[in-house]
Amino acid sequence: MAFDTLPPILAQALTTKGYETLTEVQASVIEPEAIGRDMIVSAKTGSGKTVAFGLAMAGELLNEEGRLPPPAWPLALVIAPTRELALQVSRELEWLYAGARARIATCVGGMDAARERKALAQGAHIVVGTPGRLRDHLERGALDLSALKTAVLDEADEMLDMGFREDLEGILDATPDGRRTLLFSATMPKPIVALARRYQKDALQIATTSTERGHGDISYQAMTVAPSDIENAVVNLLRFHEAETAMLFCATRDNVRHLHASLTERGFAAVALSGEHSQNERNHALQALRDRRARVCVATDVAARGIDLPTLTLVVHVEIPRDAETMQHRSGRTGRAGKKGTAVLIVPYPRRRRVEGMLKGAKIPVEWTSAPSKEAIAAQDAERLRTRLLEPMELEESDWALGGELLEAKSAKEIAAMLVRSARAALPAPEELLDGSDAPARREGPRPGFEDTQWFRMNIGRTQNADPRWILPLICRRGHVSRGDIGAIRITANDTMFEIPKAISAKFLAAVRRTGEAGDEGADVMFDPIDGAPREEARGNRKQLRPANGDRPNRSGPPRGGPGAGSRGGASPHSPRPFKGAGAGGPRKGPPRSRG
Repeated sequence: MAFDTLPPILAQALTTKGYETLTEVQASVIEPEAIGRDMIVSAKTGSGKTVAFGLAMAGELLNEEGRLPPPAWPLALVIAPTRELALQVSRELEWLYAGARARIATCVGGMDAARERKALAQGAHIVVGTPGRLRDHLERGALDLSALKTAVLDEADEMLDMGFREDLEGILDATPDGRRTLLFSATMPKPIVALARRYQKDALQIATTSTERGHGDISYQAMTVAPSDIENAVVNLLRFHEAETAMLFCATRDNVRHLHASLTERGFAAVALSGEHSQNERNHALQALRDRRARVCVATDVAARGIDLPTLTLVVHVEIPRDAETMQHRSGRTGRAGKKGTAVLIVPYPRRRRVEGMLKGAKIPVEWTSAPSKEAIAAQDAERLRTRLLEPMELEESDWALGGELLEAKSAKEIAAMLVRSARAALPAPEELLDGSDAPARREGPRPGFEDTQWFRMNIGRTQNADPRWILPLICRRGHVSRGDIGAIRITANDTMFEIPKAISAKFLAAVRRTGEAGDEGADVMFDPIDGAPREEARGNRKQLRPANGDRPNRSGPPRGGPGAGSRGGASPHSPRPFKGAGAGGPRKGPPRSRG
C-alpha cells in the first residue's frame, strides 16, 4: 500500500518498518470525517493503537511542508497508565516521527525526575508520561501545556480503575480549550463516558472491537486440575508449548515470588514482575525477555499492564481472574498485530462451575481440555528435536573433525541416541499430574497386583489438609513400602482410606505399629485396617478409632510441611509445596503443626 493520504514522512516510516497496510483502527482515525475531531476509540489490545493516535495527531504537529517547528512547549501529550506502556508508546512514536526529527520527552514514575525536568526545559514536541509524574511536573512548573494541540488518553479505562481520575482531571484542566482530546479505551464503562462528556466536544466514536470479548487471534483453553496440582500443570504447560515467550499471571506478589522461585529451581529461565520490584529491576527483567535470556515472565495484573513483547505466544492464568475484563486484559498480551497466541486458564476442580459461568457471560469461546501429560510432552519434545536436527545447518571444520572422531569410537546410531539424550537432559522434567483423589477407583478393573487388597483408614482427612503429595511419603515411611505398593487413595472430610495388596498387609501393619511406638515423625497419625470397600464403610459409623499404641489421636494433624517433609523421605526435590493461589483448597500454608 502506498499510504497516499498520509504525510510523506510518516508514509516512509511505515514502509521502512515493514507495514504493507494499516490495521482497522489505524485506517479509521485518518478517515476524512475524523480529521481534526475529538475521538473516542474503542479498540482491542494489540490492534496498533499507538501508531493509530500517532497518525491521528499528525495534522496538529506537522506544518504544510510536513515538518515540525523548533521544539518548545509540547504540542502533543500522551498519558498512559503504567511506566512500561509509556516507555513503549515513546519508542513507537520515536520511529514514526524520526523523519521529522521529533523530540519526545518521557515522564514516568521511578525514573530520574531531575533529568525529565531538564528534557522538558530544552523543549519537546511530544510528551509521554504517567498521570502521577505528569501532574507532579505540572505543579512544579516544569511542564507547560499552554501550547498543547492534542491530548491522548491511552487505556483510559485502566487509568480510572487504578485511581488516576483526579490526576487526569488536573492535567486536562491545565490544557487549552481548543485542543483535541483522543480517548482510547478497550472498554467503555460509565466513568469513561462521563470523562468524555466533560472534556470532549462532538466526539467521533470509533469502535473496532468485536461483539465477543475473545480475540480472534487468541485460542482460549481451560483445564481442570486438582488444587494441589496447579504448579505441576504450569510446568507441563510450559514444557508442552515451549513458547518463545510465556507470561504467567498470579493474583498476589507472594504467589509471583513463590512460583518464580519454583520455576527457576526446576531450570526454567524465568523473571518476575510485581509491585515489590524497583523500576530498575523491572527494566532488567523486560530486557531479559526481549533479548531471549529469559523465556517466562511471572507477573501480577498491575505489573503486566502495558507490556508489549512481540514474541509472547502463551499466556497462562495460573490463578482465576476476578472477572472477564481482567481475563481480556491478561490474554491481550498475546495474539497481537495479527500474530496467533494461546491463553490457558488453569481451573481447580471446585471452581469449574463458576469459571464456566464467567466465560459464558463474557461470550469467550473456550476449549476445555486436560493438562499435558508426561507422555504428550515427550512426544512434542521428540517432534521438535526431530525437526531441529533435520534442518540444514552450517558446520565448521572443527565440528566435522569432532564428528569424525566420535564415529571412529561409536556407531552413528549410538551417537544419534546420545545426542537425543543430551538434548532431553537439558530440559526441565515434566510432572506427573493427579487425576483427583479417587481417580484410581475409576479404573476398569484392578491394576496388576491389586486383585486382592486390604483397605486401611488413617485418622486425617480434608479437614486436616490431607493431600496425596504428603500422605504417600508418610504411608511409605511408616509401613516400609514403596509407592508402587499403594493402590487407590480416597480422602473424605476426616478420614483417608487406601489399599495395600493383601499379601503384604500383615507386614505393613506390623511396620506401622512398630514405627508408631518408636515415635517416628507422624507417629500420631492412626492406621487401622477396615473390612470391605471404603465406599460401604463410609455409610456406617464414622467414629475415630484409637491408635494401635493406645495413644489418643492428635487432631491437630501432621507436622507442618506434611509428614513426608524432612530428610527421611517424602516428595522429590522438585515437588512444590501446594500453590497458595485462589482455589488451591484447604489452608493456605499446608498442614497444621503437630502438638506432639
